[in-house]
Amino acid sequence: MNMYTTSSQNAQTTDRETTAGAPVAENYAQLKPVDDLVDYVSTYAKQNPGTAALWCFGIGFIVGWKLKPW
Repeated sequence: MNMYTTSSQNAQTTDRETTAGAPVAENYAQLKPVDDLVDYVSTYAKQNPGTAALWCFGIGFIVGWKLKPW
């Protein structure tokens, strides 16, 4: 039984090493969530300028109200 457990543990380690190898790391290096979000928001604003303007006004109003500059 000890031999089976050791063999199983070695197989799991090998699977983890291949899963965490270069191809997976390269995929994570290509992800750019901030750039994707900016691209999505700018595309949405170009397609729906009125809605985007109202969102900006609403967020600015709430932030200004919470800061209470007066």
